[in-house]
Amino acid sequence: MRHQKTKRSFGRTTGPRKALLKNLLNSLILYEKIKTTEIKAKEIRPLMEKMVTRAKKDTLANRREIMKTIPTQNAFKKLFEVIGPKYKERKGGYLRIVKLGERKGDNAKMAIIEFV
Repeated sequence: MRHQKTKRSFGRTTGPRKALLKNLLNSLILYEKIKTTEIKAKEIRPLMEKMVTRAKKDTLANRREIMKTIPTQNAFKKLFEVIGPKYKERKGGYLRIVKLGERKGDNAKMAIIEFV
Protein backbone atom coordinates (compact mmCIF):
# COMPACT_ATOMS: atom_id res chain seq x y z
CA MET A 1 0.00 0.00 0.00
CA ARG A 2 1.19 3.53 -0.67
CA HIS A 3 -0.37 5.32 2.29
CA GLN A 4 1.18 8.76 2.92
CA LYS A 5 3.79 8.41 0.19
CA THR A 6 3.84 11.83 -1.44
CA LYS A 7 6.71 11.66 -3.91
CA ARG A 8 6.27 10.39 -7.45
CA SER A 9 8.62 7.64 -8.58
CA PHE A 10 8.40 8.14 -12.39
CA GLY A 11 8.89 4.38 -12.76
CA ARG A 12 12.53 4.71 -11.70
CA THR A 13 14.62 3.57 -8.79
CA THR A 14 16.08 6.10 -6.34
CA GLY A 15 19.36 6.88 -8.11
CA PRO A 16 17.99 7.58 -11.59
CA ARG A 17 15.06 9.54 -10.11
CA LYS A 18 17.37 11.82 -8.10
CA ALA A 19 19.57 12.33 -11.16
CA LEU A 20 16.52 13.26 -13.25
CA LEU A 21 15.36 15.83 -10.71
CA LYS A 22 18.85 17.33 -10.34
CA ASN A 23 19.19 17.69 -14.10
CA LEU A 24 15.75 19.27 -14.40
CA LEU A 25 16.61 21.77 -11.65
CA ASN A 26 19.94 22.50 -13.32
CA SER A 27 18.29 23.15 -16.69
CA LEU A 28 15.62 25.34 -15.11
CA ILE A 29 18.25 27.54 -13.47
CA LEU A 30 20.37 27.86 -16.61
CA TYR A 31 17.57 28.45 -19.13
CA GLU A 32 14.95 29.92 -16.73
CA LYS A 33 12.23 28.12 -18.70
CA ILE A 34 11.93 24.46 -19.67
CA LYS A 35 9.32 22.32 -21.41
CA THR A 36 8.67 19.01 -19.69
CA THR A 37 5.80 16.77 -18.65
CA GLU A 38 3.25 18.21 -16.28
CA ILE A 39 4.03 15.69 -13.53
CA LYS A 40 7.76 16.43 -13.61
CA ALA A 41 7.06 20.17 -13.51
CA LYS A 42 4.83 19.71 -10.46
CA GLU A 43 7.49 17.62 -8.78
CA ILE A 44 10.39 20.09 -9.22
CA ARG A 45 8.41 23.22 -8.33
CA PRO A 46 8.65 22.89 -4.51
CA LEU A 47 12.32 21.90 -4.74
CA MET A 48 13.18 24.98 -6.79
CA GLU A 49 11.06 27.28 -4.60
CA LYS A 50 13.03 26.17 -1.54
CA MET A 51 16.34 26.68 -3.35
CA VAL A 52 15.43 30.21 -4.46
CA THR A 53 14.38 31.04 -0.89
CA ARG A 54 17.77 29.87 0.33
CA ALA A 55 19.60 31.75 -2.45
CA LYS A 56 18.00 35.03 -1.40
CA LYS A 57 20.15 34.99 1.74
CA ASP A 58 23.76 34.37 0.68
CA THR A 59 25.31 32.56 3.64
CA LEU A 60 27.84 29.76 3.78
CA ALA A 61 25.27 27.31 5.17
CA ASN A 62 22.81 28.10 2.35
CA ARG A 63 25.55 27.73 -0.26
CA ARG A 64 26.51 24.31 1.10
CA GLU A 65 22.90 23.10 1.20
CA ILE A 66 22.29 24.12 -2.41
CA MET A 67 25.64 22.69 -3.50
CA LYS A 68 24.31 19.24 -2.54
CA THR A 69 21.57 19.54 -5.15
CA ILE A 70 23.01 21.60 -8.02
CA PRO A 71 25.56 19.59 -10.02
CA THR A 72 27.19 22.37 -12.08
CA GLN A 73 29.09 25.48 -11.07
CA ASN A 74 27.43 27.67 -13.74
CA ALA A 75 23.94 27.02 -12.39
CA PHE A 76 25.14 27.46 -8.82
CA LYS A 77 26.65 30.87 -9.56
CA LYS A 78 23.61 32.01 -11.54
CA LEU A 79 21.29 31.02 -8.70
CA PHE A 80 23.17 33.15 -6.15
CA GLU A 81 24.19 36.06 -8.38
CA VAL A 82 21.13 36.51 -10.63
CA ILE A 83 18.05 34.63 -9.47
CA GLY A 84 18.37 35.06 -5.69
CA PRO A 85 18.75 38.88 -5.72
CA LYS A 86 16.02 39.18 -8.36
CA TYR A 87 13.42 37.78 -5.92
CA LYS A 88 14.79 39.48 -2.77
CA GLU A 89 11.51 41.33 -2.07
CA ARG A 90 9.16 38.53 -3.16
CA LYS A 91 7.90 36.20 -0.41
CA GLY A 92 7.22 33.14 -2.57
CA GLY A 93 5.67 31.94 -5.78
CA TYR A 94 8.77 32.25 -7.94
CA LEU A 95 7.65 29.74 -10.57
CA ARG A 96 4.69 29.30 -12.88
CA ILE A 97 3.50 26.18 -14.66
CA VAL A 98 1.72 26.69 -17.99
CA LYS A 99 -0.12 23.64 -19.29
CA LEU A 100 0.29 23.00 -23.04
CA GLY A 101 -1.74 19.93 -23.95
CA GLU A 102 -0.74 16.43 -24.96
CA ARG A 103 2.46 15.31 -26.66
CA LYS A 104 1.85 13.74 -30.05
CA GLY A 105 3.85 10.54 -29.61
CA ASP A 106 2.68 9.14 -26.27
CA ASN A 107 -0.13 11.55 -25.35
CA ALA A 108 1.68 12.74 -22.21
CA LYS A 109 0.48 16.02 -20.72
CA MET A 110 3.11 18.70 -21.37
CA ALA A 111 3.82 21.92 -19.49
CA ILE A 112 6.27 24.82 -19.40
CA ILE A 113 7.76 25.70 -16.03
CA GLU A 114 9.35 29.15 -15.82
CA PHE A 115 10.35 31.85 -13.39
CA VAL A 116 7.77 34.60 -12.85
